[in-house]
Amino acid sequence: MFTSNEGFSRHISQQFNHELEKIRTELLAMGGIVERQVSDAIEALINNNLDMAEESRRMDKQTNQMELSIDDQCTKMIATRQPTASDLRLIVSISRSVTDLERMGDEASRICKHAIEIAQSGPSPKGYQEVRHIGKLVSSMVKDVLTAFARSDLELAYNVAKQDSNVNMEYRTAMRSLATYMMEDPRSISAILNVMWVLRSLERIGDHARNLSEHLIYQVSGMDVRHQSLISIKRSLRNESPDDEMELNEDN
Repeated sequence: MFTSNEGFSRHISQQFNHELEKIRTELLAMGGIVERQVSDAIEALINNNLDMAEESRRMDKQTNQMELSIDDQCTKMIATRQPTASDLRLIVSISRSVTDLERMGDEASRICKHAIEIAQSGPSPKGYQEVRHIGKLVSSMVKDVLTAFARSDLELAYNVAKQDSNVNMEYRTAMRSLATYMMEDPRSISAILNVMWVLRSLERIGDHARNLSEHLIYQVSGMDVRHQSLISIKRSLRNESPDDEMELNEDN
């Protein structure tokens, strides 16, 4: 099991403690909104629900404002408090994470845009089964990475990174299948292209969820694992927790 004995430190300054906890709470609140955006976008597409699609798109303005607010607070804390060690990592991790959350919201908004176009164009095109399947995987990643942040859970963060490989594999398979379908029936090209863009947005949301897991690993352990393979990440984490029993050959 991946563990770390280090959380963000406690200070004589209760005000600083309050500020640290406040931005962490706001990050999780923003994550909850983005999680809803993603799930609503997928449901709006599958059920041709135009009202839900429009509502989800409107939520994007809220996440944009939250990103600006949280990032501004992080900048001011670094400038005025001059935090060190784990506190600085916490602030940097949150600043990076809100960017990924905001981009998740953007991708959810794009899904809603295509959902509206599909609903207005006629019968549901082929590809909904793929959207439902990959959407379920991605929604699980978003939920799990937010839970990992709330618990500072390195093992769950690693599992989210691992899930991204499955999403990428399913995405490539779905794209090949839809490309074949378009060649067989050129009349479906316009509708299928919308579905392909939806799948692309879902794949990107999965990428951002993996980024979030890497930010958390940095926050808790101090190790920057961005751009590393799954095996390299696991080896780094096992150095922090020698008793971890998972086998390296489980990874792709």
